[in-house]
Amino acid sequence: MGLCFAIAKRPGEDLIFIGQPRNLINGSTSGREGEILNSPKLKIFEFAELKAATMDYSRENVIIEGSFSTVYRGWIDKHSLTAASRNTGMIVFVKKINQNGAQGLQEWVAEVKHLGLLCHPNIVKLIGYCTENNNWLLVYEYISNHNLENHIFPNACSTSNNQPLRWDLRIKVALGAARGLAFLHKQANVIIRDFTTSTILLDSNFDAKLAYFGLAKDGPADGKTHVTTRVMGTEWYLAPEYTHIGHLTTKSDVYSFGVVFLEMLTGRRAMEINFESPERDLVKWAKPYLKNKRRTIKILDPCLKGKCSSSDVFKAAEVAMQCLSFEPNQRPTMEEVVKSLEQLYQTVS
Repeated sequence: MGLCFAIAKRPGEDLIFIGQPRNLINGSTSGREGEILNSPKLKIFEFAELKAATMDYSRENVIIEGSFSTVYRGWIDKHSLTAASRNTGMIVFVKKINQNGAQGLQEWVAEVKHLGLLCHPNIVKLIGYCTENNNWLLVYEYISNHNLENHIFPNACSTSNNQPLRWDLRIKVALGAARGLAFLHKQANVIIRDFTTSTILLDSNFDAKLAYFGLAKDGPADGKTHVTTRVMGTEWYLAPEYTHIGHLTTKSDVYSFGVVFLEMLTGRRAMEINFESPERDLVKWAKPYLKNKRRTIKILDPCLKGKCSSSDVFKAAEVAMQCLSFEPNQRPTMEEVVKSLEQLYQTVS
């Protein structure tokens, strides 16, 4: 069955409309790297197919369980994209939207609307979806190395399940994520709005893949400077102008990138609830250190101390500081961030 419907959001907001995507074209996006496709190239799965692929939505295949959805591990045939066994199939992510409440459905629509048209090496691929009998599911490529959050926290390196990321890999991940955001902003005019360490997936080579577009929004058009919308996202990553007055621009994502990059540099979360004020708020605590080369090294993740040069750390801190400017027009574009990180990565790799 096809997909053609509109969903009303809150009063005064536009309808979300999804048109009729193609049934199957090679099972995934097949355009050139960094391309906006003319129409979604997705498979329309049957509910029974995905039930078989996830072994009847087995609890042992649950990867993430959230308020609005549950993500399962599934197996499908690489060529036909039909359900397959563990031994013969390729692994995929299968996200099943909880049927209670409209928020999960709105986020499902946003994922299809945006990911269905995007083709970029630093953005996760959407393979297909299911809408059968009010069952709302999405099927994505499987990313083997989990998300960035798992590799940065907790800060106690000796007790972490994952080895802490090396300095060069942190810059590589930041560069990949920046490239994904730069593509979204310039080519797609999309603001991701909820950019955190948990929305950056890492493949086996530690290449970053941006995931979770449930809160993504089209950027301003027709000469407008911003989109005014209700505030949504993870609180401690949001830009001040968006939090205070609901003004959303691509520079809002730049601020969020700055928070994430600061987490990568310090090994500390954006909000540390177990710390005393003012150390709880990472940005407020770290900003005074970022302005001084000698002081910057003091807030570096203990896992990295002695493993990177102070000059490289300060260059990275400068990027974070620029992204975290209070005034949006003083923040760099993501293209400018990419250039800075490319230069830094050349010196550390």
